[in-house]
Amino acid sequence: RNSGENAYFDGDRKSPWFLVAFGMVGAVISGVTFVSIPGLVGNNYLFYFEFVLGNVIGYLFIAFVLVPLYYRLKLVSIYKFLDNRFGDTTYKTGSLFFILSQSFGAGLRLLLAVKILQFAFFDAFHIPIYVTTVIVLVLIWFYTNKSGIKTIVWTDALQTFFLLSAGLIAVFTVKNSLDLSGTEMIQTVIKSPYFKIFEWDTHAGSNFFKQFISGALIAVAMMGLDQSMMQKTLTCKNVNEARKNVLVFSLFLALAQFLFLCLGVLLYTYAEHHNIALLKTDGRFVDTDQLFPMLSLNYFGILGGIAFLLGITAAAFSSADSAITALTTSFCYDFLRIDSKASTERKKIKNKVLLGVNVLLFLIVMSFANSQGAIISLLFKVAGYTYGPLLGLYLLGMFTQ
Repeated sequence: RNSGENAYFDGDRKSPWFLVAFGMVGAVISGVTFVSIPGLVGNNYLFYFEFVLGNVIGYLFIAFVLVPLYYRLKLVSIYKFLDNRFGDTTYKTGSLFFILSQSFGAGLRLLLAVKILQFAFFDAFHIPIYVTTVIVLVLIWFYTNKSGIKTIVWTDALQTFFLLSAGLIAVFTVKNSLDLSGTEMIQTVIKSPYFKIFEWDTHAGSNFFKQFISGALIAVAMMGLDQSMMQKTLTCKNVNEARKNVLVFSLFLALAQFLFLCLGVLLYTYAEHHNIALLKTDGRFVDTDQLFPMLSLNYFGILGGIAFLLGITAAAFSSADSAITALTTSFCYDFLRIDSKASTERKKIKNKVLLGVNVLLFLIVMSFANSQGAIISLLFKVAGYTYGPLLGLYLLGMFTQ
């Protein structure tokens, strides 16, 4: 497919908005989320959906405030707004926050994919983890190098399809194992003691208003101010299509997350029905992230196991390839001012930065290859803190003179 010289960064602004919306679901539901959401149900019921509903409000703000702003300023790197509003120092600081956060986030998501591929395939051939990491990075480089975000819009849609298919196959595997009809399965979920969506206790951490408000703010920060997410949105033909993309994406995402929460209810029901012992401490389930992988790989047969591996690999690849392209774009535009360079020089700069990003992610994966889940979760939290200052800067820039 022929691509203009800007295709890597902005997709020539020709992406079908519906395809972008569908593909973005896979990028948001990373491999970590894919395994975590069903397990959450054991200790937190469906209270996570309060947070998801808050996300929808945040996406409305993105659709009607941020997207028109980005299109009006004709941005490729969304952090250029900070340059226009506050000057070069703030601009580079904001971009640096993103690069630090996204590097660790992408590296750790990539690590998850590598570990699963290592467990499922490469260990059997005694291939070391560093070789597996190189293979994965080369695969991502192979399909993103030429056209970047233009290609990712299409591959993300395919990866989202695999991710959702894996969830649906798991649902039907449990349904068939418990010998339920479709109606009986729905009734089983609704009547389950785990099926509680709203928490009104004001002292609880899962209180509806706390979760709803934080969901709205985090959606604005972690999508609206995230280059990897907004870069896809900005590949749409015009502001109206980009707005439709965000609105439809928010609906897709809410439905997908509700599907995985209901899957969680079914997984716990399945474990209880088959007397599968799940670790508990002080009445709470331990290592809930292991529930979905454990059942899929040990109890759901060949189809269930393969579907799970395809789903989690697709989720991890979708997050990693988006992050690599966004990191390359941000560094090229925000620090190297690639938009002011000649065409031949632009290509050389992009290729060097892309290589550097891949080396950086390889080093991050290797640094944390032996880390346990608790450390990885902590690093995700630390990486998330960088979005707070970014949100503050953008709100200050938009609502003050």
